[in-house]
Amino acid sequence: MEHPSNDDQCKSSVVVTCGNQVTDKVKERSRDQREPLPGEPKCVICNRYGEYICDQTDDDICSLECKQTVLCRVANTQLPVNLPPPKRLTATDECFYVRDSGSQSGSVFLSSDQTELLRSRLEIHVKGDLVPPPILSFSSCNFPQKLLQNIEAAGFEMPTPVQMQAIPAALSGKSLLVSAETGSGKTASFLVPIVYLCANFRFEQFRDRKKPLAMVLTPTRELCIQVEEQAKLLGKGLPFKTALVVGGDAMARQLHRIQQGVELIVGTPGRLIDLLTKNDIQLDDVKIFALDEVDCMFQRGFRDQVMQIFRALSQPQVLLYSATVSQDIENMVSSMAKDVAVVSVGKPNRPNKVVKQLPIWVESKQKKQKLFDILMSKQHFMPPVVVYVGSRLGADLLSNAITVTVGVKALSIHGEKSMKERRDIMRSFLMGEVPVIVATGILGRGVDLVGVRQVILFDMPNSMKEYVHQIGRASRLGEEGTAIVFVSEENKNLFPDLVEILRSSGAAIPRELVNSRYMTVTRPYSKGGGQKKRKHE
Repeated sequence: MEHPSNDDQCKSSVVVTCGNQVTDKVKERSRDQREPLPGEPKCVICNRYGEYICDQTDDDICSLECKQTVLCRVANTQLPVNLPPPKRLTATDECFYVRDSGSQSGSVFLSSDQTELLRSRLEIHVKGDLVPPPILSFSSCNFPQKLLQNIEAAGFEMPTPVQMQAIPAALSGKSLLVSAETGSGKTASFLVPIVYLCANFRFEQFRDRKKPLAMVLTPTRELCIQVEEQAKLLGKGLPFKTALVVGGDAMARQLHRIQQGVELIVGTPGRLIDLLTKNDIQLDDVKIFALDEVDCMFQRGFRDQVMQIFRALSQPQVLLYSATVSQDIENMVSSMAKDVAVVSVGKPNRPNKVVKQLPIWVESKQKKQKLFDILMSKQHFMPPVVVYVGSRLGADLLSNAITVTVGVKALSIHGEKSMKERRDIMRSFLMGEVPVIVATGILGRGVDLVGVRQVILFDMPNSMKEYVHQIGRASRLGEEGTAIVFVSEENKNLFPDLVEILRSSGAAIPRELVNSRYMTVTRPYSKGGGQKKRKHE
């Protein structure tokens, strides 16, 4: 049998498919395609809008022209890229002697005593039966080389403590409730198993079947965009495609993406329900259902939507994550899955210890001037900075005031802005074009604000859970950060819990706060405290 030449391979199979039908409206040239909006797929060749998926390589492409280029590259590529093997976790003050499996995967086995010691040293707490021991390296999981390369490209040379325990537990098929401090790598700890299990399923079983295999829900569009971007990075070069389903984008485009065939859907509950009720999308193959910021997803009106989606699935593995998890959440989880393993890392419901908290007593009328003083100080202003406020109108007014008074460009972001506005603002901020962003709690949860090492809580949130999440934006993966917190009698209901957190963190406490007559009030935030939740979506 004669094999086709490279040129023949390049010239053949240049039809982009959509579902089971071939469309005659596929753009032929890349110049005919528009530029992508932030968060949309990009063509692997020219970086224009990746409207199509190449059926041979699963790459995002914009046109037939770029598909032909992709196929030419595949045909002409013979040598794989060889990266150094991922580094294993190095012991700091304890040595763990392990028995090598003798395989090339780098797998190691921990005895029960070693497992207990490792968990103790890393403050990993586990409740549940038959939970696997922590891994010491990503290579211990027998991942394909491409996934290991993607993990390293994502910045993870070795697993963080939450990844060490959550990844093997998820790979074992157990449903999980996981809590760990902000910036600890929780997102990758559920995305890595999702990518591996989905890609492995496609490799071994039904490669041609393109029903979704996994679903991740988050409370905000910004967090959805971030989660999907990280999933695409981890799944690059594998049979793993994603669809982003959030409000503010055209539903027809999102439906088209799903119908082309994806492994993972990332979305907000409201838009996903809207999409499911208006279109025939089959979810019977969804094997993993993940909720990020699960405590938030079980409140604020999300719970009914989440359960409606969950009931449309066929008993999937459940992965639930947050930095703040109460006993009430644990009780609710039992209604979704049996034998849920509970994994917590560090002290539960506490701020990230690498974030330095600087509470300042400021009367309400003086807060704006105090903020201006900080932003004009070369010593105290460390851009890029996120300033948190309690209302959408307040965000708009304060950002304008900062720009006019301080002379520092500031933009506001909140739920009333369109999806395109919010994407443009985030892009400008993360690229360093805007040094200050004034936000409602929409940026308080889960969003990885790359480069941000200073946040200012201009308005204290209404609960200590939100406080933990907001100040946690000042640190990612163990890097030190600073949270400046404005405190006044407006926040009197939080005083006892705030002082407890500040003392446990070794932070200086303003004299006015310690001596306040409201310190006699006890309102444990871990149980919700009966406080009203501020709407900030």
